[in-house]
Order: sequence, then C-alpha cells, then structure tokens
Amino acid sequence: MPRANLAGPHLPRAASPVPRASRIAAKPAALIQLIDAAITALVLLAVVSIFTMSAGMLTHWKIHYMISGGGFYEKLHPATYFAMLAFGLLAIRNGDPVGDIARMFSGSRLLLFYLACWLCLLIQRLMTDRPFTVIIDTFLLPLLLWLLIWQLSAARRRPIVWALHFTILLNIVLGYYEYLSGHRLIPLTLGDVVVTGEWRASALLGHPLTASGVVAAYVLALVFRPAICPPSILRLPLIAFSLCSLMVFGGRTSLVTTLVIMSCAAAFQVLRILRGGRTSLLAVVAAICLLFVGAALVVIALDHGIFDKMLLRFSSDKGSASTRIAAVDLLSHFRWQELVLGPDPVRAAAAQNAFGLKFGIEDFWIASIMEFGIAATTLLTVGLAALFTEILKRATGAAWLILLLIVIIAASSVSFSSKNIQLAQFVVMITLLLPRERKAAPLRRPQGRPRPVPAYA
Repeated sequence: MPRANLAGPHLPRAASPVPRASRIAAKPAALIQLIDAAITALVLLAVVSIFTMSAGMLTHWKIHYMISGGGFYEKLHPATYFAMLAFGLLAIRNGDPVGDIARMFSGSRLLLFYLACWLCLLIQRLMTDRPFTVIIDTFLLPLLLWLLIWQLSAARRRPIVWALHFTILLNIVLGYYEYLSGHRLIPLTLGDVVVTGEWRASALLGHPLTASGVVAAYVLALVFRPAICPPSILRLPLIAFSLCSLMVFGGRTSLVTTLVIMSCAAAFQVLRILRGGRTSLLAVVAAICLLFVGAALVVIALDHGIFDKMLLRFSSDKGSASTRIAAVDLLSHFRWQELVLGPDPVRAAAAQNAFGLKFGIEDFWIASIMEFGIAATTLLTVGLAALFTEILKRATGAAWLILLLIVIIAASSVSFSSKNIQLAQFVVMITLLLPRERKAAPLRRPQGRPRPVPAYA
C-alpha cells in the first residue's frame, strides 16, 4: 500500500529574479559589438553630414528643407535622423533605456535645465501654430551629438575625429577652388532665392559666413591645442593654409576675431619672455623665420591682387552696417506686449521687408525677439549658457576662445535665430578637437543591487 504524502503536493519552486547585470552579461558579445559599431557609424555619418550637407545643397537637390512645401520628413536635416537613430541604439544597448538615459544626465544636471528650456520653446511654437522644426535642428541636434560623442570611447572617437579633419580641409580646398576659378559648386541660396554675383566662396557649408565661422574655430583649435597635430612642421603650414582661407570665404568678423585673439596670445608670450620667461632658442629662431616668410607671402599676395575683393569689403560693406542699425530701429515699431510674447509672424515679416531686412536680421538676440519674443529669448539664452557650461567643463581652456568667437558671430549675423546647423558644428568641433582628458573615478558598488554597466567602457 503506497504511503500517503503527508507533506502535501510537491509545488515547483518559484524562479528567482535574474539581476540586471546578469541579463546584460548573458547578451551575446557579438550583438553588443554590433550595436557599438552601428552607433559609431551613425555618429560618424551625422558629423560628416553637418559639414557637407548644407541647406543650400538640400534645396539644390529639390528637398524642401528651407522652402515651403514638401512633407514633414523633408524639414529635418539628415544629421538629425542619424543622431536620433544612434541615440535610440544607445538607449536600448543595455536593455534598460530609462536607466541608461538617467545615467547620461546624472552627471550633467544643467543639461536637464537646457532640455526644459527647449521644451518650453517647443510648447510655445505648438500653441502659436508656428513651425517647430526650426528648434529641432538648431537647438536639439547639438545636445544629441554632444551626448553621443561623450559616450564613445577614445578608440571609437578616433575615426570620427579624422573624418572631421578631412571634411573641414575638404571645404577649405573647395573654397580656394571656388574663389580662384569663379565657379560655385552649390548655388548660393537664401530661402528659395538664388544669389548671383557673389564672389565669396561657400564650399559645401552653404554660406560664406558659416564657412568662415567653422574655419576660424578650426584655426583657433590648431593654434591653442598643439596636441591636435603635434608635429610643428605639419601644424604650422596647416594653420597658415586655413587662416588664409578666411580671406577666400570673406567673413570679416571671423577673420578679425581670429587675428585679434592670435595677436593677443603672441603679445602675451613676448611679454612673458621679456620678463624672464624661459623658452628654447630653436623656437625663437623658427618664430623669426616664419614671421619674415609670412610677411613676404602677404606682400606677394597683395602685389598680385589675390585678396583685393576681401580688402574692398572693409572699405565698402554694401550696406551691412546700415542693416544692423535698421534692425535696432525695427524693435521700436512694435508694442511692448508684442515683443514679450513674440509679434505676429505676418506683421513681423512685413516690417522686415519695409526696413530692407528681407533676408534676415544680423543679430541673434534681435532676430530671436522677432521670432520667439523676449521671454522665450531670455529663457533660451540662459539655457544655452547652461549647455555650454557642461560642454566647457569637459573641454580644454581653448574652448573658451571658440565660445568667444561664437558669441561675436551671434551678435553680428543671423546665426542661430533661423533654422540651421551652425551651433551643432561648433559643439562637435569643441567636443572632438578640444576634449579634456578623462580622469578615472573610483568605482563604487551600490548597496542592494549590482553595479550598472556603463554604455561604453
């Protein structure tokens, strides 16, 4: 007779929850490497596209990026799509999107404030029934690219840095070609208007002022961070080659700002030596030789009239100064209530045409007041200050000079007040060319649960 089971029926033991670290470790290593390679490739494509695909090029390809018409998908820059795909892959890489995104922002709290400012601006655009893609490419893309690049390891950032050098130098070479040949590769457009008779080169960057700003930032990075190109025999000709291209692109503000910063740095070094500072005799001899060679080349260039067109821009600005005065006078024709929340777009456009400012207001803050209003412009300015505070915390001291260049460009051109990718270009250059060396922080294991694995080692 079988014995009765006095202990009752046998129940299977409940499965214990698998720790998150074990789930991550159980993932195939090949899949993780594939995701990492895809993220790196998408970031590389985004960086290359913002320095080669301008708004003018997209318009030339019949894409309704800056002009009316077309679908919603045509209103975003290709770099925005690449960055969003890369950010999505980065979020799902470890199987915990919410936790990974929280860890990205945990060490950069000011980015949350910038994102909140951006969301307020987005809500304003939606409530006033105005196009909102302008704030995606202009203000959200820089944040995405900075987060993505900072998550990459040094080994994965290396090909992106080389691609950045290649695209900038390619634009410089194409700028020389356009200037000397008189043939423009991509038609210069302002909206849907094709500009003719313009001698300033634009290369693949779309506009002479955009190209001047990018090249000026590149020159400052080469001058004040020699580690970018350690061999002086290569770095000094590269600086001279890039600096002379500012005469080709015709950006007076970028050229003068770069020369003033470099002159102040040189004067400081001379003063330091005169006060007893130590320096190598070879460096002094090389500096004197380069000074004489540079002076001789400048005399030859001026004698052959190579830069006559650029010099004429300093004597005749073709009404550029008068448009800035008109921009200040434009604000006096609106009521205070309109300026606080932003004037009516139709009335603002009509006033700009009446003041001869059809193609834009050459001041970021005045143009932003006309586009967003004083309240949103103030919030946006504070948000940008928070963004650059986080960027500068992770960059070398030379990044402050590029920030100075950005502020001067913003005060003298349309810059970031309209839909463009110029802010993203500056952020990418600071992040890739002027990163501060990362210090290894002590690893602390949280109590009660396994330590989360970072996105990249």
